[in-house]
Amino acid sequence: MYRHSMSVPIRYRYATVEGLKVFYRVAGPASAPVILALHGVPSSSRMYDPLMRKLAPRYRLIAPDYIGFGNSDTPPPNKFTYTFDNLAAFTLKFADILGLRRFTLLMQDYGGPVGMRMATARPEAVRAMIFQNANVYDEGLGLVWETRRPFWSDRSAHEATVRQGALAPATVRNRHLGSDPNTEAYDPDLWMDELAYLHRPGIDAIQAELIYDYQNNLASYPTWQAWLREHKPPSLILWGRYDQSFIPPGADAFKRDLPDAKVVLLEGGHFVMDTCLDEVAEETEAFMQSLPEALGYE
Repeated sequence: MYRHSMSVPIRYRYATVEGLKVFYRVAGPASAPVILALHGVPSSSRMYDPLMRKLAPRYRLIAPDYIGFGNSDTPPPNKFTYTFDNLAAFTLKFADILGLRRFTLLMQDYGGPVGMRMATARPEAVRAMIFQNANVYDEGLGLVWETRRPFWSDRSAHEATVRQGALAPATVRNRHLGSDPNTEAYDPDLWMDELAYLHRPGIDAIQAELIYDYQNNLASYPTWQAWLREHKPPSLILWGRYDQSFIPPGADAFKRDLPDAKVVLLEGGHFVMDTCLDEVAEETEAFMQSLPEALGYE
């Protein structure tokens, strides 16, 4: 059972990576096993703040904002290459600056493609993996992805529509609610805060770059699945059953390549911690406790 303690301090810091400021949250004992938490879109490390308070008494949790998100620097696309390859490379450099040589990857949404690139580039660093609605299988793609394919095939014809849709309040709200009938369980500040970030100058261009590059994530699924089959990292799959972006069959598909992984469907949406924070904390704590000491951590 996790030990809930609101008294555990979270520190809010910056690291400089290749001249750019990367904001991150950190909590927990310096000598504890490290959980590196990678956020989704259009959120930031703020989505992990409540979980960090629950788990930090026993673990060291570190959650950075990607470049272009949250409180990290947001250079325009002509000054920074917004691809998932580059976000992953930057996050590895961030880990190096903090001296993180061994960690458990906790990934949600965009955290999946960022984390899988990190894992394939540096498998010896990955102690274990936790996927929260972080998809790496075709079966997990909801119908919303069909609306992206015209943009991928003809960017100039569809970019204005994609930018408008990405910043629309209904889009951001619906990503949280999905098909969950219990809409009263969701705090509207969850998406109102995200909308404030999204409507800063220049963020629409950054979002468009990453939406366009997302096609390369789908193309990488077979490579990532092969890596999971080969390395078989201890893995926990947590999934909100009402997610319409990444649907539950994507959670079940992990069992093909990771037969020992635990798959848990929860009464939540794309951001499953919106409504199932206690369950996520309990499952994460139990998973971390189950890891053999032989796996080591630094």
